[in-house]
Amino acid sequence: MQTTDPQRLLRDPGGPLVRPRPAEIHLRDRISVFYRYRYVALLAFVVVLSVAALRAYSQTPLYRSSVRLLIDLEDERSLAMEGVSTTTNNSNYMQDPEPYFQTQYRILTGRDLARRVLTKINGPNAVTDGQVGDFAGHVSVEPVRASRLVDVVFVSADPALAANSANILAEEYVQQNLDLRRQNMERSLEWLSQELARQKTIVEASERAMAQYREEQNALSLEDRQNIVISRLNQLNEAATRARTNRAQKESLYRRLDSLGPKTTPDSIPEILQNPYIQSLKAQVAELERRKALLSERYGDKHPEMLTVNASIQDATRQLNLEIAKAVDSIHHDYESAMLEERTLAGALDEQKGLATDLDRKSVTYTVLQRDAQSNRELYQTLLRREKELQVLANSRGNNVRLVERAAVPQAAFSPNLRKATMLGAIVAFLVAVGLVLGLDYLDDTVKTPEDIARLGLPFLALIPAAGSGRNRPSISRHNDFSEAIRSLRTSIALSTRQGGSIVLVTSAQPLEGKTTTACNLAAALAYGGAKVLLIDADMRRPGVHRNFGLENRCGLSELLSGQAALTQAVQRLAEPDLWIMPAGSTPPNPSELLASGRMEALLGQVQNGPFDWVIVDTPPVLAVTDASILTQWVSGVAFVVGSEMTRRRLAERAIETLAAGRPRILGAVLNRVDVTRNKYYYARHYGYGNRYLAAET
Repeated sequence: MQTTDPQRLLRDPGGPLVRPRPAEIHLRDRISVFYRYRYVALLAFVVVLSVAALRAYSQTPLYRSSVRLLIDLEDERSLAMEGVSTTTNNSNYMQDPEPYFQTQYRILTGRDLARRVLTKINGPNAVTDGQVGDFAGHVSVEPVRASRLVDVVFVSADPALAANSANILAEEYVQQNLDLRRQNMERSLEWLSQELARQKTIVEASERAMAQYREEQNALSLEDRQNIVISRLNQLNEAATRARTNRAQKESLYRRLDSLGPKTTPDSIPEILQNPYIQSLKAQVAELERRKALLSERYGDKHPEMLTVNASIQDATRQLNLEIAKAVDSIHHDYESAMLEERTLAGALDEQKGLATDLDRKSVTYTVLQRDAQSNRELYQTLLRREKELQVLANSRGNNVRLVERAAVPQAAFSPNLRKATMLGAIVAFLVAVGLVLGLDYLDDTVKTPEDIARLGLPFLALIPAAGSGRNRPSISRHNDFSEAIRSLRTSIALSTRQGGSIVLVTSAQPLEGKTTTACNLAAALAYGGAKVLLIDADMRRPGVHRNFGLENRCGLSELLSGQAALTQAVQRLAEPDLWIMPAGSTPPNPSELLASGRMEALLGQVQNGPFDWVIVDTPPVLAVTDASILTQWVSGVAFVVGSEMTRRRLAERAIETLAAGRPRILGAVLNRVDVTRNKYYYARHYGYGNRYLAAET
């Protein structure tokens, strides 16, 4: 279904002359909601507060008594089997003591401890499971922050019983903890004794196995021998490495000598050439050759000095060749010696590797036996030390739980706290009252205020207070709130249609909103103002105009439109004021067809151009029938009557959308039947000034 925005009516050229201002929610509007529902809110507040007070006064007084305990961790940690338990668990236990404390709190509030207390109080044969559960339900634990103290609280209707139960509970807990620790120590000592005997046998067996292996494998000093063999192996390995390096160097020099050609002298090798003695011989030969060259310039070959020089050169050359031959022989000898040394060290290294391998085979089993024997000895020593510690701890009869402060008999009940319960009940009652008022206001979506009219997108014409019972006849001549409201409506209509012969259609969304009464009073107000007014009752299904004026309904609009009567016959004139009334007449079978006929259009055109200044047309509700929508096309404006606290907003919006289909000129809305007395806190802003003015005038 296509909806029409009511705001569009305000934008149309044929729309109303006055634009409504956007509705603003003021703080006083919210306060008015509470004033409107003040009796409901007061009733809810009183009921809730009474229930809370009655519940507080009807509760049995309860007394609270507490005893303070000290729970330490030192002795509990000493019960851990160090060396037997895993160190990871111990370290976690040391770092986070919270699980231990939580365990103790559960023990304090558990059924086993409650049974012990009841057995001590009532005897062993008078304790039932129900009593145990009830007793445990009255016990609570309150740890003291940043300490190892804890308060054990017992709640009871008897103050002496509360204190006595708390003290006995603490004493039984301390004794139970001491008994449990002693039992644990006894069991631990018994287990340690058995384990020590078994571990001693294991240690002796592992020691015998290690000694027997040393004897069988001739490994009395296996550790020392292993160190000597490994050291000797490392030395031989280093010597063999040096020998291989030396042999490689000698072999390289030897290979270069073998690679020399027949015309190449060995002294070309750097190792031979760098020999100091060979260098000196070569220098001597060179010096003699130089001397021979100098003497040959002066003497002949037969000269004695030349002969002496030649003989010296031959001796020096022979000596040089001899030294070179010695150097070559030395290289050969060194190479052979290096090869021999390498083979000797390699053989010794292989032999030492065999010894090391054999020693390793023996040491594997020996090491296993040695480690097994060592671990057995350590475990035996740990168990022996632990046994002595537990014996000392058992003899000391120490306890990690201590009673610090005993419980005293409480002098006053802690529950119910009447002051606190009353304050809390008052707060809850206030919240319930406020929530109820806001909920009722949220659920109530009826049109109640001029701001609600503005939210519909219509201008506000007037606020009409609710008239007394039976006041349907116009009473404009009097001076009261109702008459002043009708005059205000007359002024708004007159300002909205400043033209002669205006036809104003009065309608509403649904029946019983007071549209007929509003139309009659508006027509009377216009007539008292000096205008000639014709009031037409177009509601032929449920006519009511004639009753408001005390007229007969034998002939009216239905007879005129059906051609059974003339205009002069259908109209009745009132002497005062100058007002003409056209009743609806008898109810026809087809009211909508008569209103949509050409005769109705001709009638409205005739009366508009006739002697009347105003024509007021009372029509049926918009949502009931289509009569009002049919007539909107021939009228000058539409006054929409809304019953205060009667019409829901969505119904009013749907009625406006229905009227908007004919594109009429909607003058505005009239808020009718307003209960000013019940909502005077709000309406005093809109209507109170008139009351004070009239009161002063009177």
